[in-house]
Amino acid sequence: MLAQVMRFNGPRSAELVAAGDRASEVRLRPIMMAHPKVREEFVALLSLRQPDGAQLTVLVMHSPQGLDLVRELVMSSELLPGEDPALLPGPDRVDVYTVTEILGSLTPATSAVPAQR
Repeated sequence: MLAQVMRFNGPRSAELVAAGDRASEVRLRPIMMAHPKVREEFVALLSLRQPDGAQLTVLVMHSPQGLDLVRELVMSSELLPGEDPALLPGPDRVDVYTVTEILGSLTPATSAVPAQR
């Protein structure tokens, strides 16, 4: 199991954060979850944000092939009407880690967290 950690350094404006949230919610998440192989490989996605807009997004997949597929889907996706590429600069840093331990389940904890921001 692998975790890809994408770091978006702060401070980030409310406009930049909103554009990233919209891209995730309306374009990227639907593209990813519509693909049967991604659904099979998918373990979890965590989005962690600080008050200044800094963010870590952690994508956990079962295999390197799953991460590669997500990367391909994201990079080949076309912007939707109204999306401004200047507001979607991408992460400042991307690292991939081997998951060495999971304690507990994320599912019950996420039931209280809204899917949209």
